[in-house]
Amino acid sequence: MKERLALLRSEALQQLQQADTPGELNDLRVKYLGKKGALTEILRGMGALSAEERPLIGQIGNEVRGALEAVITEKSELFQRQETDQRLREETIDVTLPGTKCGAGAVHPLNKVAQEIEDVFIGLGYTIAEGPEVETDFFNFEALNLPKNHPARDMQDSFYVTDDILMRTHTSPVQVRTMKAMNGQTPVKVICPGKVYRRDDDDATHSFQFNQIEGLVIDKHIRMSDLKGTLLQFSRQMFGSQTQIRLRPSFFPFTEPSAEVDVTCVQCGGNGCRMCKQTGWLEILGCGMIHPRVLEMGGYDPKEVSGFAFGMGVERIALLKYGIDDIRHFYTNDLRFLKQFARM
Repeated sequence: MKERLALLRSEALQQLQQADTPGELNDLRVKYLGKKGALTEILRGMGALSAEERPLIGQIGNEVRGALEAVITEKSELFQRQETDQRLREETIDVTLPGTKCGAGAVHPLNKVAQEIEDVFIGLGYTIAEGPEVETDFFNFEALNLPKNHPARDMQDSFYVTDDILMRTHTSPVQVRTMKAMNGQTPVKVICPGKVYRRDDDDATHSFQFNQIEGLVIDKHIRMSDLKGTLLQFSRQMFGSQTQIRLRPSFFPFTEPSAEVDVTCVQCGGNGCRMCKQTGWLEILGCGMIHPRVLEMGGYDPKEVSGFAFGMGVERIALLKYGIDDIRHFYTNDLRFLKQFARM
């Protein structure tokens, strides 16, 4: 058995030294040191040896294994160094070459306008409230005084997930959630920004998804004049200090009385032009005093408190502010269009 081990050692070392690739080296390792390798086969015959011979043969077997493993380790490290050197040669980077200049990014015009609107109302003491975009029928309609037969519930206007779950059609549900979270406490003074969804065909002025910012104020002795003063201050900060507003009677199920708000045309200053269709006015938002039923659904006593609400489309404000004629420009990601706002 000593002779067989000596012969194995000599043969294996010679073949290991001649191995030229990691694959060949691994095959030889399995051939000689694997579970079914040559060394294992020889050592299995130790059972037939005497008690005096076994320790000696075992020691020789360990020496053979150690010698082979040392050569395998040395060759593996050599192959690894060769591979690393080759990769370094092939993947050399010339650090002296000039780099590619990256253009500076900018805030998207819709985000910019939304931030400006938020800043105005934060400066007036409002806080920001947010809510889920997938809403229940209760928060999206019922709590806002929209009965089952109201046209706004038509399947053509809303994206329904189930009979009771839909994509919110406005951010007004956040107002209801805020009222319920306040548990009848006052004052309430929040704005609710976020995406909303309606089944509209995309055109120059409509989109199935757009951005809204709605406001809610509840306290004792809140009047329509407070609403008008708030919207006048907002309009002047957004469109200029000379801006005037007018309120036209309208109807919303969740406010009473309700009004549409116009501002003097940002292009002609109210003198009449193509943009305002010679009227001198541009519509920007809807508003009104909170309907008593909505206050009750939110946990407030309409005999003790009152409030107002308003809502505007961010895209609408951006169109007017920058004189853009097609809402689709905001979503096509055309850098020629977006770069115009980088310096604003």
